[in-house]
Amino acid sequence: MKRTFSFIILLGALILSKNASCLELASSNLNFLVDSNKKAIIKINLDDEKQTIENFGASDCWTTKFIGNWADAKKKNLIADYLFSTDTLSNGQPKGIGLSLWRFNIGSGSFEQGKASGIGDEYRREECFLDAIGNYDWTKQKGQQWFLDAAKKRGLNNFLAFSISPPVQFTIDGKAHGINANLNLKKGKENAYADFMVNVVKHFNEVGYHMPYLSPFNEPQWNWGEKKTTQEGTAATNKEIADFIKILGPKLNNTNVKIALGEAAQWNFLSNSYDNGRGNQIKAFFSPQSKNYIGDVPNLDNLISAHSYFTTCPDTALIKYREDVMAAKEKFAPNLRLWQTEFGILGNICGVYNGGPRNTSIDYGLYVAKVIHHDLSITNVSAWQWWLAVSPYNYSDALIYINDLNGGNDLGATKKDGIVSDSKQLWCLGNYARFVRPGMVRVNASLSSINSLEEAANTQMITAYKDKTSKQLVIVIINMDNSTKRFAMDQSDLTLAGNKVLAYTTDKTKNLSKSVMDKSDIAIPGRSVVTLIAKYK
Repeated sequence: MKRTFSFIILLGALILSKNASCLELASSNLNFLVDSNKKAIIKINLDDEKQTIENFGASDCWTTKFIGNWADAKKKNLIADYLFSTDTLSNGQPKGIGLSLWRFNIGSGSFEQGKASGIGDEYRREECFLDAIGNYDWTKQKGQQWFLDAAKKRGLNNFLAFSISPPVQFTIDGKAHGINANLNLKKGKENAYADFMVNVVKHFNEVGYHMPYLSPFNEPQWNWGEKKTTQEGTAATNKEIADFIKILGPKLNNTNVKIALGEAAQWNFLSNSYDNGRGNQIKAFFSPQSKNYIGDVPNLDNLISAHSYFTTCPDTALIKYREDVMAAKEKFAPNLRLWQTEFGILGNICGVYNGGPRNTSIDYGLYVAKVIHHDLSITNVSAWQWWLAVSPYNYSDALIYINDLNGGNDLGATKKDGIVSDSKQLWCLGNYARFVRPGMVRVNASLSSINSLEEAANTQMITAYKDKTSKQLVIVIINMDNSTKRFAMDQSDLTLAGNKVLAYTTDKTKNLSKSVMDKSDIAIPGRSVVTLIAKYK
C-alpha cells in the first residue's frame, strides 16, 4: 500500500509539473521505484585472470609456547582444529578455517634471560635453539613445536620461519631488542646469524616439516625498545638488509628454502620514503639501478611483503596506500609478487574500531574481511597472513582467545590452562582461507549495483577465484549494510553446472553456516560475509 501511494504522488508530479527540472526529478524518482525490485547482477569474467593464490596463514607468537604444553589435550586440539582443520561437522559447517601456511617464530633467547631481558611480559619472550657456546638444543620452543605437529596432522605442512632479532649473544647490547634505527647485530657476527637461521630451517625440513620460506627481518622501520620494550625485535636500514641478504642467500643453496623478504611495518614503506633510509623498499631492493639492489641474490624469492597495520582508514586512504604500492611495483619490478604477512586490530582505527578492549563481534570480523578484500583486489597479494593466532590479552588482535578458568585475563594462570573461545575475526578470515585454496586464480568480479571502489568499501565487496583443474568457482561477498542484498548470476559469459550454489555465511549468529541458494536469487544477509561455491563448465 505504501509503495502504491508513493507511485501516485510521483505520477501526479510528473503530469502536473511544467518545470523541466521538476519533471527530471520526478522521472528519476519513478525510475528508482521501478528498479527497486530488480536484483543486482554478479558478473564474473573467468578469462580476466589476476594473481595465483599461494596461502592464507597466521603466526604462532607468542601464546603457543605455553598452550602447546598444556596438560589438557582436548583444549589445545580444539585450537588446532579451529586453525588448521579442513574437516566438516555433520551439518556441513567447517570444523576450522583450514589455514594453508603456519608462521613459526625463531626465538632469540630473551626467555632464558627472564627479567634481565628488559621485556617485562614473559609471553613476549622467546627461547633460542642456540646457546652462548654454540650448541643447538632442538627441544627448545617445545610448545611451538607441538603446533607444528598439530598442523601437520591436520594436513597442513607448509611453514614459514621468521626471525625478528638475532640471538642475544650476537646483538650489540646483549638484548633481543634494538634501541635505534639500525640493525642490532655485532660487527663480525653476520655469518654466524645467517648460519643460525639456515640451520634452523634445515633442521625442521630434515625432520619432516616442509619449511620452504625464511623471513629474516620483521618491521625494520620501528625502533624496537626505544621508548618501551615490549617484545623481541630490531630495526634495520635498507642497506643493512641488502648487505645481510647477500650473505644469507648463498648459504641456502641446496636447501629448497627461499628468502621471503620484506615484512615492512606498513604498506606505504614499500612505495614511499621513510626515516633513516628504511622506505621505498620495492625500488631499493628490486630496481637494478638501486645501490641496494638484491634481485639477483641466490635463493631470494621474487616477492616482497608488508603489513596492513595503520593503512586501513578512511576508505580513500585504504585504497590509495594499496594503489601506490601497485604503481611502484609496476614501475620498478612488474613481475614481483606481493604478500601481506601480518595483520591484527591495533590502536584506534578512525574512531570506529580499537584494539582494546577485546571485541570479537561481527563488526570487527567485517572490518577484517574488508582489509583482506582490499589487499587481494587492489594490491593483488598472493598470500595473506594474520599476526597472533591465539592471545590471552583483553585485546582484539587475535583469532582465538584464552581466558583463565575464572573468565579473566590472569596471564600466569593461562600458562597452564584456560578457557578457549573463537571470534568473528577467525571465521571471517575463514570465508577466504577455508575455500580459496593454494593454486586458485583470482578472476575479475563485479556487482552491477556498485560503481566505484569507494562505494564498494562501505557497501558490498566481491572477489572471485577459480580452480582450473576442478572447475570450481569461489566467490566471496561482503555486505556492510544492515539489510539483506539480493543478486543474480550473470551467465552471458559464464556457464555454471546446475542452478544451485553452496553458500557459507558468517554473520552475527552464524560461523560459516552452510546453505544452498539458487543462482538467480542469491541473498547476502546484512552485516555478513558469504562464500559461494559453484562449478563452471
